[in-house]
Amino acid sequence: MTEMRKFNNLRNPILPLDIHIPDSEAHVMPDGKLYIYGSYDSKQDVFCSEKYHVISTEDMENWKIHDISFSIQDISWLCSDVSPRYEGIDWYHPTPFLQKMIARIMADWDKDGDKVGKQEEKAEVEAPIMLFAPDCIYKNGKYYLYFCLSDNREGVAVADCPEGPFLNPVQLPCGGIDPAVFVDDDGQAYYYWGQIFSHGVKLNSDMVSFPQERVIDNLVTEESHFFHEGSSVRKIGDTYYYIFADIERGKPTSLGYATSKSPLGPFIYQGIIIDNEECDPASWNNHGSIEKMNGQWYVFYHRCSRGTQQYRRLCIEPIEIRSDGRIEEVKMTSQGIGKPFGHGERIMGYQACGVKGTVYIGEADQQEKEAGYEEKLTKISDGDEAVFRYVGSDIPWSEIELVYTGSGTILAVLLENTSVPERKTVTKCLCIPNNEEKMNTVVEKIEIPAGEYELKLLFETSKNLEIFEVTLR
Repeated sequence: MTEMRKFNNLRNPILPLDIHIPDSEAHVMPDGKLYIYGSYDSKQDVFCSEKYHVISTEDMENWKIHDISFSIQDISWLCSDVSPRYEGIDWYHPTPFLQKMIARIMADWDKDGDKVGKQEEKAEVEAPIMLFAPDCIYKNGKYYLYFCLSDNREGVAVADCPEGPFLNPVQLPCGGIDPAVFVDDDGQAYYYWGQIFSHGVKLNSDMVSFPQERVIDNLVTEESHFFHEGSSVRKIGDTYYYIFADIERGKPTSLGYATSKSPLGPFIYQGIIIDNEECDPASWNNHGSIEKMNGQWYVFYHRCSRGTQQYRRLCIEPIEIRSDGRIEEVKMTSQGIGKPFGHGERIMGYQACGVKGTVYIGEADQQEKEAGYEEKLTKISDGDEAVFRYVGSDIPWSEIELVYTGSGTILAVLLENTSVPERKTVTKCLCIPNNEEKMNTVVEKIEIPAGEYELKLLFETSKNLEIFEVTLR
């Protein structure tokens, strides 16, 4: 299989900025490498696309983006009239989340009359079919890629190697989105899918069929587990973990999990692993997985960018499975799976792991790209903030440097990364001189004791201010 690109990186986001792979399902395959399967965002106003790429690594630092592993053009039954099995959403007795959706739709109707309805009808007719989130598993010498389409049909294709190409796709006897597949210690495979409430079933030995009458519904639901979509199943010890997009906090920006002593439940809700709500003003959803690589457990998730719900990017954080089986919630970081940013290390604006206000990670213009910057913190308003986690050193810092355009006033706040309530806080006011025509650099003295800190930029005033990078020395 031709490798599209090789690179090394420990920081979030993991992939090059022009590669947007959300919905990450990570699996260590028999060759000992970790492979990530996800959908592929390619447009600013549409989720997913018509192709998949597989990511792989041997050490969580050196990565390969493989060539196209599967394409919608590979599906011979794409235009078939065979409908998927009805997903079963009861619109006459809607769940709390569906009630909110209906209220929003009705509000749009009240405001715009039948204009909204006509636009939605037109969009439904013209919308191309997309490949939504996949999953993949190894069984009996083959790799099975389970995929779903934007029209709710699901299928499976097969390959001889984990990166594909996946061939001969077969349609599955079910309908819905976000498939997940799991093979237990005894070799029995299980299949999961669904939105608002999920379904699960034992797969037949061929890995591509199952008896519909044996499907178990409502494995996890919105009412009992805050389940929205994005099923993912793992086994740790004798406990089964069901990971999913969690809507407990109002939007499905969290990854939550439930546990059971059986792969088909009942599952008990346990809590949230990570929340990406502050990655972008438009942040809407999350979808990911957990996996153990080289003795360490990680959570794989995505963050959107560029002020849209799309352009979602693969991010990774280490997590801990406690002795009682619980997973503590972790924060999004800029450092990712590496150590905190150290002395003289450039922290790029696009590595901000949290933003508040109107500021977001946006694309650089042509002149800025020629200067070596692909993206920046842009649309900064008075009162906005951007967060970088974490910076660390065993000796003090003495200066902070910013590369920017525009002008403004920034409070640089470094909050010590510790659970002790009386954390050390260092604040430095940076007056950014006006420089709207081109990028400039400002250097200010600062006294920062040794330690590990969260760096927060509080934008008190802004006049077309944009931030490209920050460096502590």
